[in-house]
Amino acid sequence: MRRAEATVDLDAVRANITELRRRAGSAQVMAIVKADGYGHGAVQSALAALSAGASWLGVALVEEALALRAAGISEPLLVLLPPMEQVAAALTAGVDLTVHSVGDLQRVAAAAAETGLRARIQLKVDSGLGRGGQPAREWSSLLDATAAAADQVQVVGVWSHLACSDRPAHPSIASQLTTFRDALDVAKAAGLSPEVVHLSNSGGLLGVPDARFDLVRPGIATYGLSPGPEHGTARELGLRPAMTLRAAVALVKRLPAGHGIGYGHRYTTTTETSTAVIPLGYADGIPRAATGVAPLWLAGRRRTIAGTVSMDQVVVDIGEDDVSVGDEALLFGPGDQGEPTADDWGSALGTIGYEIVTRIGPRVPRRYLGES
Repeated sequence: MRRAEATVDLDAVRANITELRRRAGSAQVMAIVKADGYGHGAVQSALAALSAGASWLGVALVEEALALRAAGISEPLLVLLPPMEQVAAALTAGVDLTVHSVGDLQRVAAAAAETGLRARIQLKVDSGLGRGGQPAREWSSLLDATAAAADQVQVVGVWSHLACSDRPAHPSIASQLTTFRDALDVAKAAGLSPEVVHLSNSGGLLGVPDARFDLVRPGIATYGLSPGPEHGTARELGLRPAMTLRAAVALVKRLPAGHGIGYGHRYTTTTETSTAVIPLGYADGIPRAATGVAPLWLAGRRRTIAGTVSMDQVVVDIGEDDVSVGDEALLFGPGDQGEPTADDWGSALGTIGYEIVTRIGPRVPRRYLGES
């Protein structure tokens, strides 16, 4: 009997990439596998995505890129965050680095001089998200610095990121498209002709056709979850959730009416009832905010966590239903049996499915289906 596990269906990842490639048209697909593949396993997810036709991979950190290279993955690979550590190692491994500022450029150029390698870089312009990237009003200064470092760097791409792609009709999208196109015009006038230009994440790919350019970067959609309610459910988008989180019931017992359950007694039984202890808690990535609201599937029906989520366990009020130690509880999955999806959890907790799958921690072993 296994306490808990997350199964990851790599055939679902492949099917999702196939569907995303269809929707992308002529644009290439960069599968985003940062944060250990959104909790699904970076190497396994990357290999599945590549086998289904993704031609690029994207990660957040240099260390994530180096782990993929160490696993034998040689396809084009972009680090999305500013390069702060192991820059020389990234150049040696043939990894593309995103330059967000003149300071980034200086760090990369210094590493190029140290290694004797010409760095592959992609320039990011802040088209309106207000996070990473060179502000549009200072874009020319970054282009000038890049031209001055031409012996050390090769500009492979120019990109930006949408702020509201989960709401495809949001007015900021048109504004960001205009700002991004203006930045591309300035770059072209400065003599740049990048190999790839990209703006769209999952929401942009699925809902903003004008933002696809020649490469798209699906993250959450790679793993079969919707980028937002306004896009529809995963099923409506032709996507299949890849992760199923399950646990074995650890304890079943009777409690009298009026008995408190869990820290703070935030749940009290109304009648004599049976309860089941599920050995997953916030140390495994179950949000404490799931207290009293998150659904799960047990003994043929949906139920709600009763009482406070503990570090290692949650409790479910099962009434008079027949449940035994070792029975399977499905916290979320693709929904085939009626179990909740990670998107259902996100909706119940006032967050997003991204957070639910990504935070499932290393105490929960992964089992992979469809490995080749």
